[in-house]
Amino acid sequence: MPTCLQPTRILVLGIGNILWADEGFGVRAVEEFHRRYAVPDNVTILDGGTQGLQLVNYLREADCLIVFDAVDYGLEPGQLKVVRDEDVPRFTGVRKMSLHHTSFQEVISATDLLGHCPKHLVLVGCQPLDLEDWGGSLTQAVRNQIDPAVELASSILAEWGVKVTARIAPLQESEWLLANGIDHLHYEMRAWT
Repeated sequence: MPTCLQPTRILVLGIGNILWADEGFGVRAVEEFHRRYAVPDNVTILDGGTQGLQLVNYLREADCLIVFDAVDYGLEPGQLKVVRDEDVPRFTGVRKMSLHHTSFQEVISATDLLGHCPKHLVLVGCQPLDLEDWGGSLTQAVRNQIDPAVELASSILAEWGVKVTARIAPLQESEWLLANGIDHLHYEMRAWT
């Protein structure tokens, strides 16, 4: 099993679009990971959203990468699948929302062309159920996989020699990964309360 031992630079990344129902899985998973765990200084937690090629510089700075994303593996909705290293590029990018949307596979390829792709890549992907509900929340099948996905990422970091610490006190609003009303509590959960 490949290892990423400290002090290598590690990126925990969530990608997707929270405005397209289950397409927001990656963003919500990384948001929950950040809410739940404190990490050492060599680990960066990032909401990559739909930044596309703007993520290249973040990937170039990382030795190891864990990415959360909604991926159409052709499985039952809500099923998680972990893909590692050289298998990652062929599974990323459920589909493009428009001709201007860059797939994560293209981000990895661009990073590789620039000469520094992370040595180890792990994709924690969730099979989406609904990608058509504009402005909708995650479906229950996908929402149910956020906790298992977060724990998978924690286990992968442990394999790499990184100790995460469960947060005892809730984060202050200034420490949230997402703000301005697009965090999970204020955006999606308003429909459930």
